Amino acid sequence: MKLEGRAWVFGDGISTDHITPGRYFHLRSNLEELAKHVLEDAREDFAKGVRPGDIVVGGRNFGQGSSREHAPTVIKLAGVSAVVAKSFARIFFRNCINIGLPVIMCDTTNIHEGDHLSIDLAAGVLKDHTGGFDLTFPPLPEVMTRILTDGGLVEHVVRHGGFNLGG
Repeated sequence: MKLEGRAWVFGDGISTDHITPGRYFHLRSNLEELAKHVLEDAREDFAKGVRPGDIVVGGRNFGQGSSREHAPTVIKLAGVSAVVAKSFARIFFRNCINIGLPVIMCDTTNIHEGDHLSIDLAAGVLKDHTGGFDLTFPPLPEVMTRILTDGGLVEHVVRHGGFNLGG
């Protein structure tokens, strides 16, 4: 699985409340509408400026807070192809995999706003074409890669039946 897009850089501690602001709680059953407000409390311009394939780049503890899958779902619905961060809240990380949104953990210090990035999930390489450097990361476990390739856990179970995570 290879991804390519423009970097949107965020700092440390981006919470699920930053991703899905609480004042839009009434939209929790209308995720397409909620996605129009994704990351609005972290950056007002994000939801209106994000393009399909763009990549969210975070610092430490990205996705801290609520365990609901709404936050990664609206990021994906906004067209983001992956989230890259120094570290993730554990439940947010797993929710991303479960809804089919790739998440990569690596040192994001030298990635800048608007950099052109490409990610090869199988090889464990993120290329910053603008900055002229590569970052390596541990490839995701095979089962997680299969879930992502299938479009998320629900699609994976539909395709392969039951809890056959072995493919």
